[in-house]
This record gives sequence, structure tokens and C-alpha cells, in this order.
Amino acid sequence: MAVIRVALAGRAYDVVIEPGLLSRTGSAAARFLASYAGGRKVPFVADENTHRLYAAGVESDLAAHGLAAEWFVVAPGEDAKTWRVLEALTDWLLALGVTRSDHVFALGGGVVGDLVGFACAIAKRGCGFVQIPTTLLAQVDSSVGGKTAINTKAGKNLIGAFHQPALVLIDPLVLETLPEREMRAGFAEVVKYGLLGDAAFFDWLEVNSNKVLAREPAALEHAIATSIAMKAAIVAEDERETQDRRALLNLGHTFGHALEAETGFSDRLLHGEAVALGMVLAARYSARRGELSSADADRATGAIAAAGLPANLPSLGLACDGAQLVDHMRHDKKAEGTTLPFLLLKGIGTAYVARDVDLADIAAFLDIELVA
Repeated sequence: MAVIRVALAGRAYDVVIEPGLLSRTGSAAARFLASYAGGRKVPFVADENTHRLYAAGVESDLAAHGLAAEWFVVAPGEDAKTWRVLEALTDWLLALGVTRSDHVFALGGGVVGDLVGFACAIAKRGCGFVQIPTTLLAQVDSSVGGKTAINTKAGKNLIGAFHQPALVLIDPLVLETLPEREMRAGFAEVVKYGLLGDAAFFDWLEVNSNKVLAREPAALEHAIATSIAMKAAIVAEDERETQDRRALLNLGHTFGHALEAETGFSDRLLHGEAVALGMVLAARYSARRGELSSADADRATGAIAAAGLPANLPSLGLACDGAQLVDHMRHDKKAEGTTLPFLLLKGIGTAYVARDVDLADIAAFLDIELVA
């Protein structure tokens, strides 16, 4: 068991990591269930897959504490992060009589967490929520830090709010039902923490990635806890990404979001897969600028490829050129006026924000990578 404190001023919360924790939700989150003791049902939001797998167990545990759940179930995938679903969810919460002192439970991957977090940020001008992430990507990244959002025609995660959870409960055992592709996609975010700020962790991952992907308990818990501890420290320093510190967490995302946009934000390219290839591109572009050695760029690429993640652009079969991918980047929420900061590398474990990147040079670089 590991407990990591996200130390925000006046709003600190715990991330608890323990096998079997989901089956003990009633006791693990007792403080946040107290307002439902009078017979009101506890609002749980899940996608169809997590509801099918875990609803019965959650209900059995709650019943042992004299509680019952009410479910809002969404379709799996990014299509749930829309205005339409957000409206339906907030209407449902209001119909249940959720108050600002209540907590809504988000059981699922990053999509469910983002949707519920944003709904709770705006319902009654802000009510509480508890994250119970069920994918590796959500466990090591999106469930911690308070970024919540939905997608629009203009791009991904452009409408949202910073709204921190009250508690995050992580049960590594739920990853046993996670499809291999989703597991590998989540592992990309684990690699990200090594690349951006912890060379020793990256070294460990090069040796132990197979154990993590095979869900060996000790290796898996170490990977999750190390990733969360790093994110918690960064979020505590720069909660709303007003400085460069939290921006480091976006390593691979500028390239990755452009690739997601080009593939229609679909299952053709999962978010973690896009981030993985985005990190490869960030490393290779850093080498192009002479800031990262070719050996380190190759190490980054090798770690991604060894995990079974996409490590080169031709593998995607895109029908576009570099300029088209750059056009997607212009809609990135990190754009500042006419410039776009890029997260690049000076070494394994040393990421930085580059504000002098010429987008024309990015387009030329991508043209080369598209046929490399």
C-alpha cells in the first residue's frame, strides 16, 4: 500500500494505491460517503465496460455500509466527452439533488474522470468528486492534478476547468481486465515521467517494462507510485500551469494531439499511443536542434518501441504532410498568441519548454519523419 499526498494549499488530498481497494470503497471513502447516510443514493458515473465489470462488486460493498449506488453510464471512448453528454450528466446530478457538500464517484478511465470532474466543477458552482481510475493511463496521470475537460469541434480538451478531486483510489488489480493495447497506451505516460525528469526511473523502466506490462504486482505498484509522486510534486508547485514547471507534463502531447486530430480522435490511435509517438518525435526533433544526443534519442525511441507502442510516423499510414499536422497544432490550448511552446529534451530526464520553435521547421521535420 502507498499513500501519496497532493499538497495543494487548503485543498490537499490523498492518492491511495492498494490491491483490492475497489472492493473496499465503502471504508476507503467513508468520509466522502457520509452525506448519503440518510438513504440518498450515491452517484456513480462509469462507462459501459467498467459498469459491466465492477458495478455489482461496488454495490455489494456499499450495501455492507448501508448505502446504495445510482449509476450514470456512458459509452466508452472519447465520444462521451461532449456537450451533449455533459448536459445530460449535469441534469442527472441536479435531479438527484447533489449538493456542494456531496461527492460524485468517477469509476473508469480518463474519459470518465475528465467528464465527471468538469461536471462537478460547474454543478452548483462546484461539488466534490472522488476518482477511481480503472486504466493505467488514468491511474498514473489523468486522475491526479485537477485538469478536467470535454472535446469540441475545435479540438480536444479545449473546454474545461481545473477542479481537484477530494480523493483518488487506485486498485492495481483492476488492470487485470484491461486490454493489452490499453495497458501499453497507459505505459506511455509512465515512460513520460522518466523522460521528463527522472533518469534513474527511465533506467529502471528499460529493465523492468516487461514486468510492468505483465502486471507483476511489485513492479506495477512501483511504476504507478513513482509516476504519481512526480506528478503530485509538479502539481503542488504549479497547479494551473501558469509556469513552465507543470507544462513539462505535456511532453509528447503537442505532437500527439496533432496526430489524434489527424486520425479523428478515434480508436485508430489511442491517446497514450499518440503521446508515445509524440515523445519519439520530441526526442528526434531535439536531436535535430542539436540539444539531445542521437544516442539518447535512440534510447527514447527504443523504450517506446520495446513497449509495443508506435515509434515512427509511417506506421500510422497518414495521408497528410507536415504542414497539415502543424495546422492542428495551431489549435492547441497551449498556444500563446502566434507562438506555440514545445516540450523538448536536453537529455534523458531533462525536459524543458522551448519558446523559439519555428513552426515551418516543425513542418519540414515532420515531412522527413513521414517518409523515414
